[in-house]
Amino acid sequence: MTRVLFWLALALLIYFAFRSKQKQAQRRAEQAMQQQRQRAAQQQQQQQVAAEAMLCCAHCGVYFPASENVPAGGRDYCSPAHAPAH
Repeated sequence: MTRVLFWLALALLIYFAFRSKQKQAQRRAEQAMQQQRQRAAQQQQQQQVAAEAMLCCAHCGVYFPASENVPAGGRDYCSPAHAPAH
């Protein structure tokens, strides 16, 4: 009878140790996924912040980045060739 109890206790010990390791691995995987989601969200925020304003050319109607703006007469133009046209 003591041998049966010994083997039963050993089996339970192995079962709980295995289960504990599985839970620990699952927690690590969840943490890794959460960190990955956070990094993706941060990258998306950085990309949104890095977006540049777009302006419309008063001559041809083409949209262009604000850094390429050619202002003339209080209006925005996409190139120097279009600036004096109006």
